Amino acid sequence: MDIQLANQTITTNATDCHLTKGGYIAAASLLTLNLPSAPVSYLYSGWQSWSLTAWVDTDRPVRPMRPSSMHPMQTDPVYARETRPHGSWYGAVELPNGQTVFLGALGLESHVMLDRQSLVGWYETGNGEWFLASGDETEIFVRYAELLGERFGKGRDASTSVLCQTFGVNAQANAQDLHSAPYRVWCSWYSLYTEIYETQLLKILNDLDPFDSAQGLPFDVFQVDDGWQVGIGDWEPNAKFPSGMDRLAARVKETGRKAGLWLAPLLIVPSSSVYREHRDWLLHDENGKLVSAGFNWGEQLYALDTTHPAALDWLAALMKIVRGWGYDYAKLDFLYAGALPGKRYVDMPREAAYRNGLKVIRAALGEAYFLTCAAPILPSIGLCDGIRVGPDVGETYTSHRDDDLLMNFAAPGVRNALRTTFHRLWLQPLVHTDPDVVYFRSRQNNLTPEQKSLLQDMAQICNFKATSDIPAWLTDSERSALREFLESRPEVRKTGRTAYQIGDHEVDFDLHIGMPSQPDKFTNLQGAFISGLANVPALMKVFDKLGKNSLKKKLKQNPV
Repeated sequence: MDIQLANQTITTNATDCHLTKGGYIAAASLLTLNLPSAPVSYLYSGWQSWSLTAWVDTDRPVRPMRPSSMHPMQTDPVYARETRPHGSWYGAVELPNGQTVFLGALGLESHVMLDRQSLVGWYETGNGEWFLASGDETEIFVRYAELLGERFGKGRDASTSVLCQTFGVNAQANAQDLHSAPYRVWCSWYSLYTEIYETQLLKILNDLDPFDSAQGLPFDVFQVDDGWQVGIGDWEPNAKFPSGMDRLAARVKETGRKAGLWLAPLLIVPSSSVYREHRDWLLHDENGKLVSAGFNWGEQLYALDTTHPAALDWLAALMKIVRGWGYDYAKLDFLYAGALPGKRYVDMPREAAYRNGLKVIRAALGEAYFLTCAAPILPSIGLCDGIRVGPDVGETYTSHRDDDLLMNFAAPGVRNALRTTFHRLWLQPLVHTDPDVVYFRSRQNNLTPEQKSLLQDMAQICNFKATSDIPAWLTDSERSALREFLESRPEVRKTGRTAYQIGDHEVDFDLHIGMPSQPDKFTNLQGAFISGLANVPALMKVFDKLGKNSLKKKLKQNPV
């Protein structure tokens, strides 16, 4: 049938298609839009928090990222080797006349691709609805967010209140106000990484001063990141936290702040007790082999099956333990593991299975603030308070290794983070958008003042403020600037496609959200060799150990 998009007639194979505010709603398992002319750019939509999301010129293809061992961790492994422009749930093209044509799914397990001069969308299982639109990009996404909100909810899904009662948790899960400010967070990760200790964190907490004191830094949350646990899958405090996690939470609360904790509950490693005792809880493929969830912490990663009743009971119990320790803010990371392809205890689509696990987690967390990270975007909507919407920022702007050799735009780096975060700002009506931390310190930092300012501006736009700057590493002026940033509530107004007015100054992200040029053939060959090394587990373990030794040396030279 023919429909009117981009001020012209476009042919689609959809037979069930009707007008709606801002465009059309169509139902189909496979939908094709035949474009009137070849597009000049395509909007890639990344699967999870870290995955590339950006407008890319069609004459500059995005090649499969390297190394392949990182595919489960950084992109949707089902489509990781696809060379045509594509993305999860939605896609858009810009035509030569400047018009945008958009195709967005209104359900899960969906994908969109540009196949020559056709925009094609499909559901991996069954039929589903699609939103078809053209015109102003901002207006299209406003409407798309409205439609997704109707289907998935906003903030915390109302249905979780019933689940909370089931798990015996006192919660008003549907009372989240998306117009209120998210918490201001101090996080241990981007200064200390896994080298955290109880005494060290207590020293930092003391140096922040009480929340409401004249000299205090007004963080609402003090969040302990990776490094406190015995291991991935064994979520108990290790020897570096002899007083226990409950005592640390109590000390945080004495300063007037909420206590936050990082976990990766959907990952399991071979050294964990869960792996040794409950391998039936893990995701398998059709041949009974465990599904890889990537490689990190010097070990192979595997995924928890979020349809297995015993695994779900374990998840719920774990969240209750964390709440019982006194943590009111939960940052749950590496959540993509719950949506990897594989054979599950209960046969259901992979993103539905992930959402099934998230409902259990949400219910058990009760009133705690729930931040998802490395999380599939659409399946998380309506079940969490915030979503990380870009890669880790890191202490460098960009790198030759990631941009040219590996062509990995999900790797940590300020430019990668800004690029993907910017293109997900449309999610703000649905969920708090976490752009990751900002920096004020000059110590142990390679960023220029302009680059640090860009991160700060993005945090103001997102209204999500976090840092890992250690008070002892800040100069007096840097500490004052950080305090002013935390206390500020400037008016934010979009003034152009890539520009914002933030208080009394304007920022344009245009030069920072594009793609680097394609590497030449020799650089590509170098990258292939390096990525091959990164696919060898023994070498990855060596690199991991070298990185830890380097971090220990830096921290010894820069005490907290």
